[in-house]
Amino acid sequence: MNNFIKILATATIAISLLLWVPNIMFQEASSLWLYTFVVAGLGIILSIMIKSKILLIGNAIAFLSFFPVMFVGYIFDFVTQLL
Repeated sequence: MNNFIKILATATIAISLLLWVPNIMFQEASSLWLYTFVVAGLGIILSIMIKSKILLIGNAIAFLSFFPVMFVGYIFDFVTQLL
């Protein structure tokens, strides 16, 4: 059972990253990134259940990924306006 939960916790990290693809890669204003909070939150719970620190950190980073992505986006926008 722990192996199945470990696979699910790992999959939540991958899914959370894939939810950013339309916004970053295709420059498409998509609200799919909002599901990263739900998917990564589930991954955090699963990681706590199996007591895996690495998966917990990975899911926490995916859960909080909005803030660094927004920061980099605003910096990029600011620099392009200066040029």
